[in-house]
Amino acid sequence: MDKFTWMALLYDFYSPLLTLKQRDSLDFYYQQDLSLGEIAEESGISRQAVHDLLKRTEKILVGYEEKLKLVERYLERQKKLAEIKELLAQFPYEEAPAMGRINLIVDELLAKD
Repeated sequence: MDKFTWMALLYDFYSPLLTLKQRDSLDFYYQQDLSLGEIAEESGISRQAVHDLLKRTEKILVGYEEKLKLVERYLERQKKLAEIKELLAQFPYEEAPAMGRINLIVDELLAKD
């Protein structure tokens, strides 16, 4: 997984634990794709300060994940649901209506995340 995707996942899970300044800087950089200079101008701080803030905030997010493992568990659950979906595809639903219902439930769980 590339760094942008990884940071976006960490942000989705742990952003409520960050300060407003930390959230904004990550949002500007990773989600709105602004440059350090653009973020500095928007925030009224130097480019170096933006860089330092991003690096510190990234470390904080990684630290949360190392302790809480929410993203790891989420990705593992997604992987298992996809595997269940593949296995369900091997069964004809008209012969086992419950399999069709299980497939719908798996679809709902995958769509929620």
